[in-house]
Amino acid sequence: MALDLQITFDCADPAGLSAFWAEALGYRLQDPPAGFASWEEALTAMGVPPERRNDASAVVDPEGSGPRLFFQRVPEGKQAKNRVHLDVRAAPGLAGDARMAALEAAAERLLSHGATRLRRTEPAPPLGAGHLVMADPEGNEFCLD
Repeated sequence: MALDLQITFDCADPAGLSAFWAEALGYRLQDPPAGFASWEEALTAMGVPPERRNDASAVVDPEGSGPRLFFQRVPEGKQAKNRVHLDVRAAPGLAGDARMAALEAAAERLLSHGATRLRRTEPAPPLGAGHLVMADPEGNEFCLD
């Protein structure tokens, strides 16, 4: 039996980073607990002080098939290159110029939401399809693949 997978990001701004990744992946903010109309209402009822209300956030796949992404505030900033990164499959089934154009369009959309473009790798057939290396608003590397 396979286990569920959650991907956790250490970050400075859980709300901001969760909004970025929701946009990047077509995810949505996780619903508040049952019985609450909003997270603000739930956190107030739980007694969470205002200064702690951005300690965590989560986004989920609206179709329920992708992993939950959890964002937790940590005091330290990013120190080095990621050893694990996400590949956002932005051009499935495309090759050559059409693939790279789709990746560039995805990059432009994410740049407007705070991403940074790091580099472009051109297609190198037969095995290299080409991709873009990006960073999210807190510097976590990911690929548009």
